[in-house]
Amino acid sequence: MVGIYFSGTGNTKFCVEKFLTCYEGRAEAFPIEDVQAAAAVKQNEEIVFAYPVYFSNLPKIVYDFIDSNQSIFSGKKIFIIATMGLFSGDGAGCSARLLAKCGACISGGLHLKMPDCIGDEKALKRTKEQNHLLVKEAENKIKKAAESLKQGTPVREGLGFWYHMAGLFGQRLYFYNKTKKYTDKLHIDREKCIGCGICVSACPMENISLQSKKARQQGKCTMCYRCVNHCPKQAITLLGKKLYEQCSIEKYIEGDEQCWS
Repeated sequence: MVGIYFSGTGNTKFCVEKFLTCYEGRAEAFPIEDVQAAAAVKQNEEIVFAYPVYFSNLPKIVYDFIDSNQSIFSGKKIFIIATMGLFSGDGAGCSARLLAKCGACISGGLHLKMPDCIGDEKALKRTKEQNHLLVKEAENKIKKAAESLKQGTPVREGLGFWYHMAGLFGQRLYFYNKTKKYTDKLHIDREKCIGCGICVSACPMENISLQSKKARQQGKCTMCYRCVNHCPKQAITLLGKKLYEQCSIEKYIEGDEQCWS
């Protein structure tokens, strides 16, 4: 089994690696922007496919990865993990329907509530202690889901008609255009920017470049928040206009023992 994932601030990477470790004692996983990701799908019969949910839908980069690699999923057995800050309804189902059209067999789905990566919206912020608890609860849920899959009774969260209706009417209909296309709304404060290039390296879309020693975005942002949360000068925002917190999974697992290794 191999993991294929997309992760913004590390939440989804953390979850897929925990799941794989619980399931078979090791964690081999590739981010979808890695050139090895498609080859890893081809070489493995069982796949854990993981991603965060944005506005009850797939990040555009995840949709494009599936769409541009349709043939490699045929005949694969895929377990889907969807991470989210609040609610998704059919987070796992969003990719399950696409993957099934590619000929994949969807073995199960798991929804995991994790710390929100959106650092420029105050209403979405939790305390460090609350986020730490969310991660611990997710770890326990991952362990149970991995055991269920081993026993041949996988959980199926996010899959099926009622989950689909919850996702559709919960958010997706109202925010459909948020994830249909890449966005050009990323804002870089050129007064704060020091041209360090960290955002350029972090971006999975190669959407940011340095021009005249300042960062510029090129209108192809998938809203992963990597650049926002890694900028040392807090010069980047996306949905909001002020940065309240820079988020990364390391903030909420620091000092924890490695579980199930």
